[in-house]
Amino acid sequence: MRKLLLLAGFCWLCGVVRAQQKPAMYFADSSRLGRPLAKDPKVVFFKNSYWMYYSIPANDKMGWGIGIATSQDLTNWKKVGEIPPGEGYEQKGLCAPGAIVRKDTLHLFYQTYGNAKLDAICHAWSVDGIHFTRNPTNPIFRPTGNWTVGRAIDAEVVQFRDQYFLYFATRDTAYKVQMQGVAVTSLGSDFSRDTWRQAVDSSILKPQLGWEKNCIEAASCIVRGKYLYMVYAGGYNNEPQQIGVARSRDGLRWERMSNEPLLPNGPAGSWNASESGHPDIFQDQQGQLYLFYQGNNDKGRTWFLSHQRLRWKGNKLVVL
Repeated sequence: MRKLLLLAGFCWLCGVVRAQQKPAMYFADSSRLGRPLAKDPKVVFFKNSYWMYYSIPANDKMGWGIGIATSQDLTNWKKVGEIPPGEGYEQKGLCAPGAIVRKDTLHLFYQTYGNAKLDAICHAWSVDGIHFTRNPTNPIFRPTGNWTVGRAIDAEVVQFRDQYFLYFATRDTAYKVQMQGVAVTSLGSDFSRDTWRQAVDSSILKPQLGWEKNCIEAASCIVRGKYLYMVYAGGYNNEPQQIGVARSRDGLRWERMSNEPLLPNGPAGSWNASESGHPDIFQDQQGQLYLFYQGNNDKGRTWFLSHQRLRWKGNKLVVL
């Protein structure tokens, strides 16, 4: 009996230690609140470095903004700048960046914040990754139709089938259900407001599985063969939010790859017990796939960014 009790105690202790372990990448930004909080990661390769754009919270001096960090190994990151709110449409804040690199220019797509149903997608560009020029037609996109309240957040732009697809999250007219919509523009587009066309007059992916609750948001896409794959967040922040995956042949009609999350929140006591959320799928220069995401274990008082490596198993994504 004594041996059994000792063994049980040892197993419990091992479980606690594993739960308390921090991942290799464990990045946050304390510059705004004095406590670590970074959300909504987006990673690109630009100017021979990896760049990560992420949301930083409001304080008593300014609204939400976008932090900028660089890395050579995708695990150790150094903050190199930030994009604070501008005048007018950005005055209350900006966040949730998406990004693509086209030739020698980095294009950033982001949302205004703090305007409820009036929040919309904006665009800016940079040739050095730090200093950005706003598109003079901002905001460049918000959806229309009787299926949406008109809000657009969580921009993701991806090149697929000879055009750019802009995925965004919006709410239904009751402002309860968050879902995905899509717009398109040409490969030669300057991304101004009049170049975008709403591709369908309805949601292209809305919550239907139990773990997705009332929210699908934060789409991030990668092309493989004839398919476009999307990782997405299901559930609102800390419900918990978890990460799923779907795929499409045309960018408009989507099928889920599983009824279960690709990456769930962590167990009790772990760094991401409250959620694994707002994903970004990224392929490095060597072809290795990464899933960047946000997590916390205190219902959002703090937020950290981390990553998991992915691989293909047939036509499915699996976490290593």
